[in-house]
Amino acid sequence: MKKPFVCQIVGYKNSGKTTLVCALVERLKAEGRRVAVIKHDAHDFEMDHPGTDSYRHRAAGAAAIALVSPRQTAVIREEETSLEKLIEDFGGYEVILVEGFKKERYPKLVMVRRAEDTELIWELENVAGVVSWLPEAQVFPAGEPREHLVRFGKDDHEGIADWVIRQVTDPA
Repeated sequence: MKKPFVCQIVGYKNSGKTTLVCALVERLKAEGRRVAVIKHDAHDFEMDHPGTDSYRHRAAGAAAIALVSPRQTAVIREEETSLEKLIEDFGGYEVILVEGFKKERYPKLVMVRRAEDTELIWELENVAGVVSWLPEAQVFPAGEPREHLVRFGKDDHEGIADWVIRQVTDPA
């Protein structure tokens, strides 16, 4: 089985990461692609809610629970899981979009909302491209040697989805 194409969508808070990921999922699914999403949350989150059986199971002390129905499965574990392990678990998908995990090694599209956000382009490893709210001259001042980066406007969801599909069908 072919490995999925993993693409990280990274940027600072409120740069449009989730909006872009959702738009890409919709477009890629419309193209018949199987897409998975992994999102990093720097804060603690709670999926369970009082009154549900799974909440009661966790309150009783279960360190992991699985909810399974004919159409979906959810697993909640009281442990951190590495990005590598999550990607391995999602191996049956064609595309895995990763929101966040800036320091990981996968190809990245960097979201740039403000001029100061451009520092990420130069600081992070494996940056493949930039998705910007700003005119290109503000993102790439004259003389910046980054010709190899693909460049998109923040609303060019179709162009970005086409780029992702090219990575899946014709990896370099």
